[in-house]
Amino acid sequence: MEKLQLTLAIIKPHAVKNPVAVSYIRNVIRNRFVVVRTRRVILDANKAGDFYQEHEGKFFFNRLVTFMASGNIDLHVIAHKNAIELWRRMLGPTKVYKAQFQEPYSLRGMFGISDTRNVAHGSDSTISAEREIKFFFPDFSFYEWHNNDELRYRKGQIIFNKHLFQHVRKL
Repeated sequence: MEKLQLTLAIIKPHAVKNPVAVSYIRNVIRNRFVVVRTRRVILDANKAGDFYQEHEGKFFFNRLVTFMASGNIDLHVIAHKNAIELWRRMLGPTKVYKAQFQEPYSLRGMFGISDTRNVAHGSDSTISAEREIKFFFPDFSFYEWHNNDELRYRKGQIIFNKHLFQHVRKL
């Protein structure tokens, strides 16, 4: 059995505010991935700017930062043998109009409003996933995960705690 790969899923403010969207997205995440960590936060503009610093200077940067600081976001560290590719495939194209026409049943096709309000973010590589997870979960230990937790999660020695919205060890 292949080792589990980690990625970061960020559910954006407009989707978190929409009970139908957030319920649907959480259902997809819970049923397709192992949820390793979850957190709901409100970013300030500085923290949002730090997270998206690779886009600084681009025409959409200020709009993206302002939007990401406009309300709650849900952060999920999720695992699957191919987590990055699977999550990004479920999201659909970044451009919402493309998602709506080419992949209408993708998360962006169903709940995206614009290219900025495109429902969610997904890490694009293992390097990005590690950097992004550390940004929002600085106490998360990749060493502990790879050496102690990954095998337990992969073998299914876990249960889903709906109150925490994450999988936890079976007692």
